[in-house]
Amino acid sequence: MSSVCLHAPAHSYQRREPEKDLLYRVLVDHLETFLQRTRTTEHSLPSYVEGELRSYLECGILAYGFLRLRCSECTTSRTVAFSCKGRGFCPSCMGRRMADTAARLSDEIVPAVAVRQWVISLPMEIRYRLAYDGRLLSAFLAVFLRVVQAWYRQQARAQGYADARCGSVTFVQRFGSALNLNPHFHVLMLDGVYVVRAEGAAPKFVPSPALQDSDVQRIVELAAHRLVRLLQRRGVLDSTEADALAEEAPLLSVLSSASVQGQLATGPRAGRRVRRLLSDPRAGQRSGRLCFSARGFSLHAATRIEAEDRLGLERLCRYVLRPPLAGGRLRFIDADHLTFRLKTPWSDGTTHLVLSPLELIEKLAALVPPPRLNLVRYHGVLAPNAGFRRLVVPSCSVLPDASSVGVSTDSPSRRRLGWAALLARVFAVDVMRCPSCGGRLGLVAVLSDAASIGRYLSGVGLAAAPPAIAAARPPPQRELDLVY
Repeated sequence: MSSVCLHAPAHSYQRREPEKDLLYRVLVDHLETFLQRTRTTEHSLPSYVEGELRSYLECGILAYGFLRLRCSECTTSRTVAFSCKGRGFCPSCMGRRMADTAARLSDEIVPAVAVRQWVISLPMEIRYRLAYDGRLLSAFLAVFLRVVQAWYRQQARAQGYADARCGSVTFVQRFGSALNLNPHFHVLMLDGVYVVRAEGAAPKFVPSPALQDSDVQRIVELAAHRLVRLLQRRGVLDSTEADALAEEAPLLSVLSSASVQGQLATGPRAGRRVRRLLSDPRAGQRSGRLCFSARGFSLHAATRIEAEDRLGLERLCRYVLRPPLAGGRLRFIDADHLTFRLKTPWSDGTTHLVLSPLELIEKLAALVPPPRLNLVRYHGVLAPNAGFRRLVVPSCSVLPDASSVGVSTDSPSRRRLGWAALLARVFAVDVMRCPSCGGRLGLVAVLSDAASIGRYLSGVGLAAAPPAIAAARPPPQRELDLVY
């Protein structure tokens, strides 16, 4: 589920075949070579990074296990393969999480009020540290939110409201448009405040006045000043604090640092920038309305969703939750080179990046987030334990959901929509409808042991063995270079 379309025209369901995807072919052919060559430095990737790379090769492959659905009327069967649940780059799993989280936010969490997106990008010098230091990242976010919330409270006081409360959802996005490691924040802030008019009364939402360029400028200048002070107190800017990642996982430290700088860390081109394809040069573009930079921090606040535009809110949530690697943007030039098409050409005319398969895997490895790093965070009245939360969040679904095509939205966990409900919501496809007789499919078995999987797949004429993972190739004549 990697598409971001909402309620696309209905069409028949076709099982995803990941083994035919270009990204899968790159990893199945070159992952072992990449891992073997990086181990030649007496270091290896952290287990969570290697584990996610390997798990991707099992995602959606029937030979590793699946659910079996069968129609009660005509015995037609359908199989649903297990997923890897990756958080770093898997287009399918991240696409599923994208659609599920966006649906939950628009239906159950974000109130029917205007929402403004605040995007703050960080100086290149500190991106490497924030990519793995969860505590520093949380402290950064807390400082920025205090500055933005102070502006909203100030506007409320000017309207005569003293006790004003804000609410926001923050998405920690770890990648840039060029598959580079670029931690930054997308904050969806309620564009106003909640106030209590009388004890026991429901809170009232007070919209904020229109945001001006001067407001954004003051906010980014104050936030930059406080964030730099935070870095100075932590000893990050003067290098008085040890680099924990370099000590615990030297190889990942090298990959992350190179990714932040748009460089390569492994192979014969180690230390050099990623190759690019240029079109006709363009003149540079300046910052637009409600977008300012200060001391390397850039703040953009021009995107605003009106209260009644719930579809627009869900689209925005999907955008900020999207996977780093969209389908169709990778192409093979030849067996040793791929191109990655940029979403938007750069100011110097760059339209594509040129990568070898091993360089692409290097970029993906740097994007895998550390364990227990929460990438979606709730603050203010939308925080899980906020006293006002139950009084302001929607009490029922606002958008039409899977029930419109006859799919139940029931799920073992109230926090997630089921696989069938998500496909119905995003693609208007009822996957539980029998393609032969129109009856309903039901779950009849969960196959996870190799013997049962092999017997069933062989019996229905499907490949019982997973795609063969290529063995590590010997290194070229030139030894692998790593820049430490």
